[in-house]
Amino acid sequence: MSATSEWPSEIRLDSARERLHITFDNGEKVALAAEFLRVVSPSAEVQGHGPNERKVLGGKRRVLITSVEPVGNYAVRLLFSDGHSTGLYTWTYLLELGRNHDTLWAKYLQDLGAKGLSRD
Repeated sequence: MSATSEWPSEIRLDSARERLHITFDNGEKVALAAEFLRVVSPSAEVQGHGPNERKVLGGKRRVLITSVEPVGNYAVRLLFSDGHSTGLYTWTYLLELGRNHDTLWAKYLQDLGAKGLSRD
């Protein structure tokens, strides 16, 4: 188990289905855009089966979260408007995404450019 032991006290999808809001029991709050969550999905489809297999996805600017499903007491499965549904987002992973959002987003944009891809 990770050193992070925070648990969500609230998980809420905004009415536009564009942003997931999570409040953790330590008081931290994160708001993560659907596009961001889609392109950093922990699924094998995105992450591959090793560091050299990670895929950079373009064209996800308008993706929405269509459903948030609990998985046991440790994660949620997010379903997206583009049909993606295989990533399990653990509480630890969601908190890390919130804490490292700016760095991860900048890296994603850099990788998009390097591959000649667009967010649209």
